[in-house]
Amino acid sequence: MMNTSRSKDLYDRAKRLMPGGVSSPVRAFAPYPLYISKGKGSKIWDVDGNEYIDYCMAFGPLILGHAHPSVVKVLQEQAEKGTLYGAPIEKEIELAEMIRNYYPSIEMVRFVSSGTEATMHALRLARGYTGKNKVIKIEGAFHGAHDAMLVKAGSGATTHSVPNSMGIPPEVTKNTLLTPFNDISTVEKIVKDHKKEIAALIVEPVIGNAGPILPDKDYLKSLRELTSDEGILLIFDEVITGFRLAMGGAQEYFGVRPDLTTLGKIVGGGMPIGAFGGPEEIMSMISPTGKVYQAGTFSGNPMSLAAGIATLKELERIGHRELNRKGEAIRKGIESVVNELHLDFTVSGIGSMFQLFMTKGPLRNYEDAKRSDAALFNKLFRGLLEKGVYLPPSQFETNFLSTAHSDEDIEKTVNAYDEVLREITQ
Repeated sequence: MMNTSRSKDLYDRAKRLMPGGVSSPVRAFAPYPLYISKGKGSKIWDVDGNEYIDYCMAFGPLILGHAHPSVVKVLQEQAEKGTLYGAPIEKEIELAEMIRNYYPSIEMVRFVSSGTEATMHALRLARGYTGKNKVIKIEGAFHGAHDAMLVKAGSGATTHSVPNSMGIPPEVTKNTLLTPFNDISTVEKIVKDHKKEIAALIVEPVIGNAGPILPDKDYLKSLRELTSDEGILLIFDEVITGFRLAMGGAQEYFGVRPDLTTLGKIVGGGMPIGAFGGPEEIMSMISPTGKVYQAGTFSGNPMSLAAGIATLKELERIGHRELNRKGEAIRKGIESVVNELHLDFTVSGIGSMFQLFMTKGPLRNYEDAKRSDAALFNKLFRGLLEKGVYLPPSQFETNFLSTAHSDEDIEKTVNAYDEVLREITQ
């Protein structure tokens, strides 16, 4: 057993000061989370000196790995010039031009400080532009922790939603309609039942926070056709997939063009950021040119812009081919272990995203994913930690590779899966 006594001591202090001892619930796991002291490349080290191959990658932003020299350099340079001005800077224009270059659907963009802000303001914009109130959300997808998106299916029809957090009035979520992923017929029924009432449909092209769960072959194209026919704005939440699947994100990868796009994570190079964008006609409704209000002290802050520009330039230089090859290699490696052990588990993923679901496939939606044996996954997670492999601590999260991960990392990781799965299943 590895020594994690200092992490335990820190957690004992933290839980007296912060709810659950953490700043975000996804970082918590029993009996206590590990406290990280540093990261470099594909590795992280905890405060007790244990080394791990990291597949959490801060839940996705670090596509170049930890402390990439190009990103560190521009952050140091910008910090010496000042970290925040509360005024426009040239880097806003530079990053906006880069985004527009790779996302033809985005003619104008507004920078914010998080993915939650990006989706919240994109939905407000959709309502303001269309003059309608209702929005369609996919079950199991996560679009940030704002009231209208924290919903679950209520009793009766799938489309009736109720808050899944205390503190949210039911009347706030009454305009949020739910549908399963990869189910176009239910979307058609919702649209028919709420004719002329729906402002937007928001979708993760690949569900990340319960996945990865991939879209069926024609699902996204069908959503595009249906929403176009009905005057409903299609919003792609590409906070996770943006610049991850390709430089043009999921919309380039799948060849589907949404009306609005939300970005985050990679576009900030590991610093806090969010962005939403679309055609000039729609985006011009954002203040100060329009009547849909949005503002933020840290929006377009120099540090995030600098890190984002450096990350995208490096990603542009090296491309996605090798990164996606590594994703395919780790998925095939884990799948071979599962097959050898005759386990009814499912390896899911795309590009540089992967996850082992402790359930039989196929996985097409959140209900399928929920069949997974979460308790057994927790044993896998703990066992992999002991082998020096760090994953997000939940069955319902995506694991991420970076350009810093080596073939040796992947081989060690597949071997670790083999050893742990034999221990917990045989």
